[in-house]
Amino acid sequence: MPAAQLTRVVSVVVALAIVVSTGVAWGKIRSFESGINHVSPVALGEGGEDGAIDILLVGMDSRTDAHGNPLSQEELATLRAGDDVSTNTDTIILVRIPNNGRSATAISIPRDSYVEAPGIGKMKINGVYGSVHLEKMKQLVEQQGEDPAVAEKEATEAGREELIKTVANLTGVTVDHYAEIGLLGFALITDALGGVNVCLKDAVYEPLSGADFPAGWQKLDGPQALSFVRQRHDLPRGDLDRVTRQQAFMASLAHEVISSKTLSSPATLNRLEDAVQRSVVLSDGWNIMDFADQLTKLSGGNVAFATIPIVEEAGWSDDGMQSVVRVNPSEVKDWVSSLLHDQDEGKTDEIAYSNDKTTADVINDSDVNGLAAAVSSVLTGKGFAAGNVGNNEGAKVTNSQVQAAKSDDMGAQAVAKELGGLPIVEDASVPPGTVRVMLAADYTGPGSGLDGTDVALSAPVTNASGGGEALPTASPIITAGSDDPQCVN
Repeated sequence: MPAAQLTRVVSVVVALAIVVSTGVAWGKIRSFESGINHVSPVALGEGGEDGAIDILLVGMDSRTDAHGNPLSQEELATLRAGDDVSTNTDTIILVRIPNNGRSATAISIPRDSYVEAPGIGKMKINGVYGSVHLEKMKQLVEQQGEDPAVAEKEATEAGREELIKTVANLTGVTVDHYAEIGLLGFALITDALGGVNVCLKDAVYEPLSGADFPAGWQKLDGPQALSFVRQRHDLPRGDLDRVTRQQAFMASLAHEVISSKTLSSPATLNRLEDAVQRSVVLSDGWNIMDFADQLTKLSGGNVAFATIPIVEEAGWSDDGMQSVVRVNPSEVKDWVSSLLHDQDEGKTDEIAYSNDKTTADVINDSDVNGLAAAVSSVLTGKGFAAGNVGNNEGAKVTNSQVQAAKSDDMGAQAVAKELGGLPIVEDASVPPGTVRVMLAADYTGPGSGLDGTDVALSAPVTNASGGGEALPTASPIITAGSDDPQCVN
């Protein structure tokens, strides 16, 4: 079953950040690294010209630890993992840490993304590693008679190399460092840190993953957290919601550490050290302690978790044999470049904003019956949450406007733009997260019937192939800047 691999890798880095930020003895810090399995992929770069580093975080759906030792039956049972051998890379994340230290960006690539593997052809990205691994084993063992134990190492290296090249080919970003982790570390690290807070929009019960949670805020221990981030059945957006859950979990974890809410102790550090050494593979030449130190200096509001844009969630491979997530490589490259640029400029709040984060009250101060309801319909159609709708019972307004607690409120700016460029007026009585649209006799924008459009007849945005179905809803961009974890499906 798919695992919570990205989350586990970030948890490991967070653990190291805790060690750095709490001033633990250097010998203890070095002990974290001494027992980690290191590898040397030749496909890695050496950092960009601006000093930014790009890290590929890979989660293996593995029943062994980082050193190839099988997990015990008790561990497998706790993780609900089963004992089937797997080389799938079910979580693939590209992380950018710019040299200016303003931000950190984690970009998820859905496991079923249909991509071009250089020198091989198109396939699901989570099968790239395993496919190359299998072919290399056949070549070395069956054709060349090499010892399977020796061949396994070479085949694993070949799988890693091809995955690194594939991610670089898809995103346009050269990977500088590589981190890989299996199942057990996630649960161990979560427990060592005392659990992590999450929030669900609705209660869930899904036996395959073990997910059994009420709606609302809750703190999860290691095995519970693993079920939370592994569930992909019975979710509205399937694997895309699973990715969003991973990101929400990581954002909460990162917030706890960055905001200094996570306290360390000798016992905690010993548990973290065990988790790191048993579950993590890192590339050589990576000063992980410098990296952890850099993370401790970030503001949680500048740590963003995003998912690449997709064209079709339930598409088909070119040969029609596999259900895949279809992506447009050119669009992905442009999107990644734009996102990383905006993050480098410190625009995390802007890129993380979405219309559903704003509730729009609409008040009619004109003589046109039903105007407020019509305009509210326009705004909900654009993704804003519906607020109060009715006639003005207070002081009259002389011109149509959008009222908000602050004039630079991103929700107010978005609403004003959708309604034809209405002016924004500061009003301290408007609560945060809400805007108040005041419609006077001068309103001629969408919903008025005077702008030449009929909202009810507006066509949906269609996919790149020209089909009539709407494009998938873009995944939210989640940040680590809030005390309250973002509620997710």
